[in-house]
Order: sequence, then C-alpha cells, then structure tokens
Amino acid sequence: MTGPESWQAIGFLGQGVFTARFLVQWIASEKKRDSVVPVSFWWLSLLGGFHLLAYALYKGDPVFIVGQGAGMVIYVRNLMIVGRKKRRASRRAARAGVRGDLPHGPHPRAVSRIETAPDRSS
Repeated sequence: MTGPESWQAIGFLGQGVFTARFLVQWIASEKKRDSVVPVSFWWLSLLGGFHLLAYALYKGDPVFIVGQGAGMVIYVRNLMIVGRKKRRASRRAARAGVRGDLPHGPHPRAVSRIETAPDRSS
C-alpha cells in the first residue's frame, strides 16, 4: 500500500470522515433545536484528521502537516475533557446513589417500597 492511488484513497477517506463530522453535528443540533457538539464529532475529527495527517506526511506538505497536527491535539484534548466530565458525573451519581441524595430526589434503588400484608382480620 505505497502507491499514489492508495495514498489518495487514504486522503479521500480522511476527507470523507472529516466532512461527516459536520453532518453529525448538524443533525444533533437540529434534534436538540440548539447548537450542540456531540462526542461523535470529536471522534470523527480525530479519525478523519489522522487519515489526513498521514496523507499530508506522504505528500510532504508542511502547511497541511502543521494544520492537521494542530487539529489532532485539539481533538484529543476535547475527548479528554469529555471523558473527565463523564467520570466526574459517574462518581457523583455513584455517591448519590449510595446516600440517596440526588438533586431530584433519592435514587430509585435507594427508595424501599413498603409492602403491607393483606388484612386477614375478617
């Protein structure tokens, strides 16, 4: 896989994946009726950027290499931020589930259902 056609295929694949991220963002924003950036946007950015960076390295284009390389740093950093936020939320939910003090009331599993035996006095 060292021929020019193979490298062009890698470049076009990267560009396709990179472009798909905008469609994903657009669809997510339309669904929420607000401007949102879903996590899949960053994963598609990273995957597409990786392919485009590989192609840029093959072509030896320093402008393209610097541009894609800088983008890769940004995509990885955003995924790290998203991951950290999810871990914090998970830890908060786990602590709240044990104590039963979620902001919207106790955790459903923390609430015990009181069951009464049927009245057999008659």
